[in-house]
Amino acid sequence: MKRIPVGILGATGAVGQKFVRLLEHHPQFFCAELVASERSSGKRYTDACNWIEDTDIPEQVRSMTVKGVDEPLESPLLFSGLDSSVARDFERTYAEKGHIVISNASSHRMESDVPLLIPEVNIDHLRLIEKQTTPGKIITNSNCVTMFLALVCAPIHRELEITSIYVSSMQAVSGAGFPGVASLSILDNVIPYIKNEEEKLETEPRRILGTLKEDRVVPASFPISAQCNRIPVINGHVMTLNISVKNSVPVEDLSTLLSEFSGYPQKQKLFSAPTSPVIVHKDPFSPQIRKCISHSMSASVGRIRSCSNVDYKMVVAGHNTVRGAAGAALLNAEAYLAKGYTL
Repeated sequence: MKRIPVGILGATGAVGQKFVRLLEHHPQFFCAELVASERSSGKRYTDACNWIEDTDIPEQVRSMTVKGVDEPLESPLLFSGLDSSVARDFERTYAEKGHIVISNASSHRMESDVPLLIPEVNIDHLRLIEKQTTPGKIITNSNCVTMFLALVCAPIHRELEITSIYVSSMQAVSGAGFPGVASLSILDNVIPYIKNEEEKLETEPRRILGTLKEDRVVPASFPISAQCNRIPVINGHVMTLNISVKNSVPVEDLSTLLSEFSGYPQKQKLFSAPTSPVIVHKDPFSPQIRKCISHSMSASVGRIRSCSNVDYKMVVAGHNTVRGAAGAALLNAEAYLAKGYTL
């Protein structure tokens, strides 16, 4: 298989670095262009980048010259780790120039013709790109916490019909990018507010779990009430989840429903697809960040039990910069190609 050259937008940031690492041994894509802000352009990547990954910078990109966001690019496929404050205009410009942009930013997620894609859950929403009028296209992945909520809720909603969700998240500092949260603010502390996070968690899952009707998505009708907290861990988001459904089943059957869930990426055996999108833990002390998420592309769920106020309660965890960010974008690109779309 001939590997496809790709560019990384925001290549020096935390998500950009994760793209670099995940692309190192990817069979379909290779990193051909690195793009960052004006202060980094023209420098070697190793000089421009404050590398925070736990492995060395891949040799093939170490001496690559970083390009500026205004420079022309040759790669047909671009992975965007740009901050949302600048992503909207730059990603749109690249799409107008004919590039396929797979974005991790929130800027375009709620636009009616842009897929907010989790391939296991809503691969049919990919057809929205056919409504985009630019020569290139924009595809987005979800907010990092939304990713794990949607993966767990998709089989439940499909089979049991969710009627309400209450969720409280505990989110790693890496979710704020680098340098993220000041150490004197987060060490020995919990910060009970993350700007715009609760709004995303209350809206994005409903769009992902919604129904594609002709040229638009009708969001799922159930309400979501979210509270989001920043906690002093480096990687890994955890949430406690309470769910009401229309058609309840025993807890054992719910656990089976989750553990047997799979979708389009698993059927197609896409490179970045986990064997099981949802891993169910029987140990009452799981999932834990240090033990369960590693560099996983799965959502981990445990402590599934009945609830006296709603139907079920459980704990969900996942790796926010892998499945919650760069890994999700790679899987979206793989699904795009597997569906027969071209670059």
